[in-house]
Amino acid sequence: MRQIEFLLNEYGESHKNKTNIMIHAIAVPAIYFVTLALVWSIPTPEFLDYFGVTWVHVLVIPTLYYYFRLSGPIGAAMTLLSILSYFGIQLLVSMDISVWKFSLALFVVMWILQFVGHNIEGKKPSFLKDLQFLLVGPAWWWVHWLKRLNINY
Repeated sequence: MRQIEFLLNEYGESHKNKTNIMIHAIAVPAIYFVTLALVWSIPTPEFLDYFGVTWVHVLVIPTLYYYFRLSGPIGAAMTLLSILSYFGIQLLVSMDISVWKFSLALFVVMWILQFVGHNIEGKKPSFLKDLQFLLVGPAWWWVHWLKRLNINY
C-alpha cells in the first residue's frame, strides 16, 4: 500500500459521519487559506522582501514538496489551493480588510467547527495521534474532488 493510501485510510477512520465530512469540506480548505494568510501577515525581513519573498513562500515550498512526494495529482491540487489562497489574501488586501484579524477570526471559527464535527463523529481528530495529519486533511479533501473527476491520486 502506498503511503498516501495508508494516510488517507487512517485519516478517514475518524471522518465517516456525513455531518463531520460536510464540516470538514468547508473548514479544511478554509483553515489552509487562513493559515497561509496568518503567515503572510508576519513581517518579512528586508533580505527576503528585497526578492519579493514572503514567509508564505518559505512555508509553501516544503509543504508542496511533501504533497508531491505523496502524490503528483494531490501536489498539483494543493498548488492550485495555494495559488487560490494567495489570490484570496490579495483580495483581502485590496478590500482594505485586516488580513491577520480576518484570518485569526476565521481560523478560530473553523477550528471550533472541526471539533464540533469530531464531537458529532465521536472520534478524536487524527492530528492528536500524529501531527502529520494536519497536512493530510487537505489531501483527503482533494481526493473527494479528484475521484469525481476520475483522476487517480
